[in-house]
Amino acid sequence: MAKTYQEINEKIARGEAVVVTAEEVIDIVKARGIKDAADYVDVVTTATFGPMCSSGAFINFGHSDPPIRMAEISLNDVEAYGGLAAVDTYLGATQPSKDRGVEYGGAHVIHDLIAGKEVHLVAKSQGTDCYPRKSIDTWITLEDLNEAYLFNPRNIYQNYNAAINTSSQRLYTYMGILQPNMGNITYSTSGELSPLLNDPLLKTIGMGTKIFIGGAQGYVSWMGTQFNTACPRDDKGYPTTPGATLALIGNMKEMNPKYIRGAIYEKYGTSMFVGVGIPIPILNEEMMAFVSVENKDLYTNVIDYSVQRKAKPSLKKVSYAELRSGSVDINGKVIKTSPLSSLKMAREIAAELNHWIKKGEFHLQEPILSFPMGNALKGLEINEGGLR
Repeated sequence: MAKTYQEINEKIARGEAVVVTAEEVIDIVKARGIKDAADYVDVVTTATFGPMCSSGAFINFGHSDPPIRMAEISLNDVEAYGGLAAVDTYLGATQPSKDRGVEYGGAHVIHDLIAGKEVHLVAKSQGTDCYPRKSIDTWITLEDLNEAYLFNPRNIYQNYNAAINTSSQRLYTYMGILQPNMGNITYSTSGELSPLLNDPLLKTIGMGTKIFIGGAQGYVSWMGTQFNTACPRDDKGYPTTPGATLALIGNMKEMNPKYIRGAIYEKYGTSMFVGVGIPIPILNEEMMAFVSVENKDLYTNVIDYSVQRKAKPSLKKVSYAELRSGSVDINGKVIKTSPLSSLKMAREIAAELNHWIKKGEFHLQEPILSFPMGNALKGLEINEGGLR
């Protein structure tokens, strides 16, 4: 029997909704079958906790007296963007500090603010008639700010490649350290718990979808950058290469530092781990079939990162069950695997979101705009100016 968002939200309000995680629903479907399980379950919670470089925060400091139009801005010696209005800025997660380099960056500043720590703000300006002040040097906390909201232009990839290195040299990448001569494989997707793998055709996730982000309630604000729904898929619709992404937004003042962490990738740079959970409403049997997918039926490709071109060769197609087992056999060589994302934290987030819904503290939001299928990526062509 088909359900609506309104009907599910009414059950949530009455405390009657059946809410389970994407791992728990697998056994329910095995015991009851798709049809009965779709009638029984109302919401399935999904989650991920992994690194996403395309993250940052918009901040409004408020006006000093006399006021300043901030042009050069740093927070704990990390440069923030000065090309907005007088006291607005965007702080990117991957921006390294001037004094410590990648050992401390924008992601760490964001974490420190959420954790309630004081942050050193320094700003300079040429001065104007309406903004006469030319410099400011002060300490701020998150509570001192007017607005501070996390805005991630790209997050929660719908599948992502696993990484390997066939060269004789160790590689330092955003996929972690890749040992020479196929010494290890890294991957960064939570498989059967991953949000966009549980709604592969974006039937319930779109602009306005309410989510868990960093321990707070937030929203999907738009398609993420590098949004690719024209990617290869299996016969059930699950992507086998990197697919859709989402742009996400949430109030930093409501977040928990446990779910927003700065990360350092040796000889690569700074990144930020972001905890995200998305509830999937079970509107019909099709959605129940999607959310009951298992790691053994979700596949990605082991890509050779030693090839320094955009198009890198795939050595093998593997399931997430294989990756999670701790090793993969490639041409007779058993290679250790390790995740960059945390399954433990993803499970905690899915359980926390489950708890919020059962308590009636979190209701579902039907998307106000669906995202397009068949959207393909463009590459950047190197052209000489003036020829077009």
